[in-house]
Amino acid sequence: MASAGIIDDYVTELSRALRGPRGAKLDLVTEARDSLVDTAEALEGEGLERAEAERIAVAEFGPISEIAPGYQEDLSISAGRRLAALLFVSVPLTALLWSVIWQIFPIDPVDYATKPGWFVPIARSVDILQMFTGVLGGIALLALGRGLRRIRRPRLVTRGLAVFVWAVFPVMLVLCAALVYGSHGPTGFSGYPLGVGVSLVSYGFMLAQLYGATRCLSITRREPVTA
Repeated sequence: MASAGIIDDYVTELSRALRGPRGAKLDLVTEARDSLVDTAEALEGEGLERAEAERIAVAEFGPISEIAPGYQEDLSISAGRRLAALLFVSVPLTALLWSVIWQIFPIDPVDYATKPGWFVPIARSVDILQMFTGVLGGIALLALGRGLRRIRRPRLVTRGLAVFVWAVFPVMLVLCAALVYGSHGPTGFSGYPLGVGVSLVSYGFMLAQLYGATRCLSITRREPVTA
């Protein structure tokens, strides 16, 4: 439908100027290209040459320096929604998995009597932190959805959520390591296969959260978007 030329060059520069989730970015760039092509074809139908029609279409669409910031804001919202959804789903799911295996496949009851005094407070702290993180993810997901009309800078919501994930990660790592040590000693879950399996799932979720948070921090950098 469209031929290579001014529009393709413009769209390529626009794509290079944007940072964000691949799918969302592709959708925005494709939408921009389709709009430009439609305008150029309408002008061409009025008797203009193709090159001139594309030039006018690009000029009417606007300079990349003016168009890109708005698109970048949309991409930051998309990235924030993904991270928020991940937290809203994965953190409660992790807590549920641990609760289920402790209830259905508990460790030796004798071990509970030998736990250190700090074990229960730390376990409760982990539960509270997980609950807070899941709730925060739900709030952010709502804010970046229906709440966009009331938020002036959604980029800050995305960035704040990413900073929170990175701040909580070392805390959770230390607390969870303490719980493992308090439950099974230096050997960890080596004699508790279900514990090993759920630990791997938990660490997988944590790595996914860190990756999403890192992407959000990169996407919401303060540097101006330029072509």
